[in-house]
Amino acid sequence: MKKKFTLEIASPCSENFDKMIPTSSGSFCNSCMKNVIDLSKKTNSEVAKFIAENKDQNICARLKVTQLEEEFENNEISKINNFKYAAAIAASVLLSSNIVGQEKIPVKTEINSPKLNDDIIGKVAFNQTVEKEVSIVIKGKLLEAGTNKPFSSEKYPDLKLSINGFESEIKVNPKTGAFSVPMQVLKEDKALVIIINGGDYYLSKTISFDFKSVKNNVLLQNIIIASDEFTKVYIAGGLGINYSEKR
Repeated sequence: MKKKFTLEIASPCSENFDKMIPTSSGSFCNSCMKNVIDLSKKTNSEVAKFIAENKDQNICARLKVTQLEEEFENNEISKINNFKYAAAIAASVLLSSNIVGQEKIPVKTEINSPKLNDDIIGKVAFNQTVEKEVSIVIKGKLLEAGTNKPFSSEKYPDLKLSINGFESEIKVNPKTGAFSVPMQVLKEDKALVIIINGGDYYLSKTISFDFKSVKNNVLLQNIIIASDEFTKVYIAGGLGINYSEKR
C-alpha cells in the first residue's frame, strides 16, 4: 500500500549544525541533548524509507528547505506480500534457468569480405587557437549593501567564497569581510561567478569583469550584496509528518 506524505518543521532550531558533534547519522546537539538526523543529503526514496522505519519516534532532523516542498511516497508491503514476491522471483529464476539450458548453441559462421583501403598518406595540417590563462589574485571585502559593513558572523557564520569554482573555497574574515582569492582567468573573460556560503545560507552571483582593471596581477574588487539575496538552504528542528489522504 502506498502512503504519501510531506514534512514540516514547525519550530526551526537556531543552533549551528556545523558546530554540533558529528555522529554516524547526523550531529549531536548539546543544547537539546538530541541527535539531529541529517536528511538533507538523502534521496526522496531514502527519506521515505527512514520515515517508514522511524515513524513512531520523536525525530529531530536537518533538511534542505526545498525538501519541505516535496511529496514523499513509501510502499508498505505486508509480510504475506513479501513472501509471495520472493516466491515469484524464485519461480522466475528457475524457469529462466531451464530455458537457458535448453537453448541450442548457435552455429558460428564466417563471412570473408575484401578489405577496403581507406588509408590516406600525407602531412597533417591543423589550426588551433589556445587561449592562455593568466594567474591573478582577487582582493576585496564582502559587504552588506544596507550597511556597507561585513555580514553578521552570528547569522552568517563561517562565510566562504569561491570564484568561477576555482580550487577550494576561501574563508572571509568575519570582522573585516576581507578575502583574497588566487585564481586563473582569460583576458577575454567578461564576467566572474561568485559563490558564497556559510551556515545555512547560499548565494551564487555573477559580476562583470574587465581584465584592464587588473594591476600587477591583482584585481581589487569589493563584493556588495543585499542580505535578501541569500537563499536559506538548510533547516533543522522537530520533524512533523503530514500524511495525505488515501487515493
